[in-house]
Amino acid sequence: MTPDIIAAFRTGVLRARELEARGVSRTQLSRWVAAGEVVRVARGLYALPEREVGEHEAIVHAAARVDGAILCLLSALRVHQLTTQNPSEVWLALPRSARTPRLDWPPLRVVRWSGAALTEGVVVQNIDGLPVRMTTPARTVADCFKHRSAVGIDVAIEALRDYRRTRAGSIDALMDAACVCRVQRVMQPYVEAIT
Repeated sequence: MTPDIIAAFRTGVLRARELEARGVSRTQLSRWVAAGEVVRVARGLYALPEREVGEHEAIVHAAARVDGAILCLLSALRVHQLTTQNPSEVWLALPRSARTPRLDWPPLRVVRWSGAALTEGVVVQNIDGLPVRMTTPARTVADCFKHRSAVGIDVAIEALRDYRRTRAGSIDALMDAACVCRVQRVMQPYVEAIT
């Protein structure tokens, strides 16, 4: 293995197509797996055998295998440390026209978005060495109020309290996100209660 390939693996997991873009053939990749130099962690995902498994392993797998996905709701709350919930599924947002992903692991919970919801308040964050598209803390809290029937109003209120307590962002950013999610009237009384 060349030093640049080893350096790429040190950042975390790599897709087979990312390795092909770096000049590694599928045959060579199979040889590395057979020799124990690389391990196949999931379909199309490879890593070094001595790699430490991170706290967000399921998120990394889902983000690497589902193109165009945005980490959102309970999973984003967990990454932003705005909840005590530990979701059993990885929550992803996809465009309305996107094909529903079928993964054997991790279990997914997919919500559909369109228009500004796919771009406003979405950032790229490095999670265990992999760039993952996810919602900002303010947008995540607003999404919880928008999808309160799916996540529960108690989770949305807890996220709002933790957002304020940890100073994850400003109230202005929160209300801007509420505008994008069209939940200003729903959130206003709760925001006034905590400020």
